[in-house]
Amino acid sequence: MHPPLDRPHPMCQSEIDALRTCHETTSKFKFWGCNEIKFAMDRCLKEEKLALVEQLNVDMDEKRKREDEALQEAIGRNQSFEEFLKTDKTYLKEVRQAKAAAGK
Repeated sequence: MHPPLDRPHPMCQSEIDALRTCHETTSKFKFWGCNEIKFAMDRCLKEEKLALVEQLNVDMDEKRKREDEALQEAIGRNQSFEEFLKTDKTYLKEVRQAKAAAGK
């Protein structure tokens, strides 16, 4: 299944147009008449999505760091979550118990 084709897909517009043309010209009784075109469109849409996700995540580490800093400032702590876990006795106890259970 593909995403809605009514919004712009600049990387895949030729494949979308080819599929629409195929649907218009191919008999409805020929079930697999447009499969190859659809497969090409699906591959193109997947590549488009991967490129978009990559573009959106370019500076994810920096964004995450800023969000963590804002959270720490909001709750009045100077310690990261990872640092907190290293000193949390309950968490450390559960980790030891999980390791012991996995070793049995």
